[in-house]
Amino acid sequence: MITTEPDTRSVDERISGHLALALDLDDLEVARRLGRELQPWFRVAKVGLELFSAAGPDAVEALRELGYDVFVDLKMHDIPTTVGKAARVIGSIGASYLTIHASGGEAMLRAGDEGLREGAAAAGHPEPTTLAVTVLTSDGPEAALRVPDRVATALAVGCGGVVCAVAEAPLVRELGPELTILTPGIRPAGTSADDQARPATPRAALAAGADLMVIGRAVTAAPDPAAAAEALVASLRTEV
Repeated sequence: MITTEPDTRSVDERISGHLALALDLDDLEVARRLGRELQPWFRVAKVGLELFSAAGPDAVEALRELGYDVFVDLKMHDIPTTVGKAARVIGSIGASYLTIHASGGEAMLRAGDEGLREGAAAAGHPEPTTLAVTVLTSDGPEAALRVPDRVATALAVGCGGVVCAVAEAPLVRELGPELTILTPGIRPAGTSADDQARPATPRAALAAGADLMVIGRAVTAAPDPAAAAEALVASLRTEV
């Protein structure tokens, strides 16, 4: 959620507050090592399907112990009861963010949002944020036509944020000024787009109004991940 309070952090702290480290790996020890090495440049760490399948809740706990807010990117989509119960578990292990597909409709999204917050409250964790997935960034440009309806679903439910491509971020901000906007598909200039149909640079993401942007292989697969992370932050110092 956007805040109007004065930001007294240093420039680099403000930049790291926008960056989510995607640890798309199948080995928790490798993820832990990279998380420890890259922690100075990232505030949020993403646990996606691959790492969660390999290590489950232990991955969330390990990254929380390193000081990260953990973004659990499971893109849940099932019947409301199942999503609600699963989201409650994710909340109970201390996740700060969880993705649920807005295409599942209001009942499913509401069950997941309520379950996530109930699980966190029962375990004594801070209130987490449900991120409603609008469309995938691997989809083509025509997918953007579905974004307004899915943002409307997220707003009707009371979700704290949405996931969208950078190209749709200004529209999402107009529709939901208080939403946290997370943008995947971020690729620094000169790096491969991989499987992303609509990639964008970090500078473009910030300019479009992204609150969080997901950075993965451009840093984690670099010959020197720390140097790649520092170059990323350096490229953004004039933007914040």
